Amino acid sequence: MTDNPSTYTPRGVLTSNRPLAELTWLRVGGPADWFFQPADEDDLAAFLKGLPEEIAVFPMGVGSNLIVRDGGIRAVVVRLGRGFNGIEIEGDTVIAGSAALDAHVARKAAQAGRDLTFLRTIPGAIGGAVRMNAGCYGTYVADHLIEARAITRAGEKVTLTPADLNFAYRQSDLPEGWVLTGATFRAEAGDPEALEAQMADQLAKRDATQPTKDRTAGSTFRNPAGFSSTGREDDVHDLKAWKLIDDAGMRGARIGGAQMSEKHSNFLINAGDATAADLENLGEEVRKKVVQSSGISLQWEIMRVGEFGA
Repeated sequence: MTDNPSTYTPRGVLTSNRPLAELTWLRVGGPADWFFQPADEDDLAAFLKGLPEEIAVFPMGVGSNLIVRDGGIRAVVVRLGRGFNGIEIEGDTVIAGSAALDAHVARKAAQAGRDLTFLRTIPGAIGGAVRMNAGCYGTYVADHLIEARAITRAGEKVTLTPADLNFAYRQSDLPEGWVLTGATFRAEAGDPEALEAQMADQLAKRDATQPTKDRTAGSTFRNPAGFSSTGREDDVHDLKAWKLIDDAGMRGARIGGAQMSEKHSNFLINAGDATAADLENLGEEVRKKVVQSSGISLQWEIMRVGEFGA
């Protein structure tokens, strides 16, 4: 393995064989072949342009919704940092870098009297929120996004509309290897104090019902509901993943150091010394039991990447 797989010498930080476990909320996983933290968009674009086509690129946010398998990732993992975390408010628009935390964007918007409160309790950063059409309390990224900025796998800067991203429930059609660098949202006006109070209430409800003090990656499985093309629930179904898991007798179930939370059974937690295999195997066991109990096949919401360990 070379120290730099690209023909371009980056200004940012490029590391080979970089362990990733400490960068994920679940604290598991093997190393990436290369780990790149670009200095800015120009640095990222030039690096990707000089990268051989056969080398995969995996954009990684703050690791809040991710299981990196124990064998690691055979790719260049791109993680955006300080050059990509700006937040600007211009009239009714909020412009945020992909590395800006969802919670910070919600709070700064609220201070300026703009309502993006749905982002406040969503773990992670804006890049991941756009990529996964994140949502909460019936509101989704698709409802507010004006445009997103990205660097293609070939190193070209592009602007993407919601139509380009083709949002659906917890997903978009972002091409493989493209890296989102920022997004522009439209936000309705609101009273700053009222918005702050609303977010405080949301946080209190979350902390009362979810294992926020444990090592988790957020909701493990998607709710098996019907959704429109924009990613909004169409109210045809009201099935909840946690209820299906409970009915299958899997609340609190364990494999190795992995456990389905007793507090909220749709949260997979690292109870101490779990491997990525423990977590994924437990998730698959839950899916198996739910099929046996209800006939419904739960779909993972947590992204699982990389190779299995030996």
